[in-house]
Amino acid sequence: MMGKVQNNKAWFLVLPVLLLVAFSAVIPLMTVVNYAFNDTFGNNEFFWAGLEWFDEMVHSSRLHAALGRQVLFSAAILAIEVPLGIFVALNMPKRGFWASFCLVVMSLPLLIPFNVVGTIWQIFGRMDIGLLGHTLAALGIDYNYTNDPVDAWATVIVMDVWHWTSLVALLCYAGLQSIPQAYYQAARIDQASRWAVFRHIELPKMKGVLLIAILLRFMDSFMIYTEPFVVTGGGPGNSTTFLSIDLVKMAVGQFDLGPAAAFSLMYFLVILLVSWVFYTVMTNLDNEEAAP
Repeated sequence: MMGKVQNNKAWFLVLPVLLLVAFSAVIPLMTVVNYAFNDTFGNNEFFWAGLEWFDEMVHSSRLHAALGRQVLFSAAILAIEVPLGIFVALNMPKRGFWASFCLVVMSLPLLIPFNVVGTIWQIFGRMDIGLLGHTLAALGIDYNYTNDPVDAWATVIVMDVWHWTSLVALLCYAGLQSIPQAYYQAARIDQASRWAVFRHIELPKMKGVLLIAILLRFMDSFMIYTEPFVVTGGGPGNSTTFLSIDLVKMAVGQFDLGPAAAFSLMYFLVILLVSWVFYTVMTNLDNEEAAP
């Protein structure tokens, strides 16, 4: 009996994509790896440095401070946007004109480029021409995100919540729409409370999309750069200098290519590790749901 003939011509269709990925991702990554393990004095001459740059970054108080600010920011973002997104999704219309209207309105912030979001909030919070800053000043509230670290943090967090909560809400809304009406009918027959419906029907059905939302928001918040840089420039002082901003300052501002390359690889590995953990959890949940 002859074996099945395998056709590998489909690889020719995938080849352009692989070449594009190699050019745009793999080659720059190898360049960063080269700088992370070598030192250079120009003229394209490199000298082996081993783990020197990694050791310097691990013991860098500057990196520890930026990491602490980054973790605090990501934790605050997830703690606000996930419950708020669930609440918005639960209260959105399920069908009809208003359902479509709400979906369009919720999608609008996601269409705005990052630098435009930063510019909007930079102007919005100004004391002289900004609506937010002028209103708070009229109410007697001393608000100045350029001088007060607390105001800068509040501005950056509110800006991110405004920009990305709709993503969590839309994902949760999609999960809610997949719930059969028979579940709600059975809950009404059993006279289940609103909390019981949410706890035993809606939340389990949203579990998968919630993990996706948490993963996406964690990665985005942990890599955030453009919005806080445009609004505060990492200030006042270093109060809003997150990991990405500190990395750019080190690589472009100070031209410390070796430490910056080691920093970026450590940064990448942390995000990759957390993403793998989320993926593992999602896979296990899917397997549990698929099991009889």
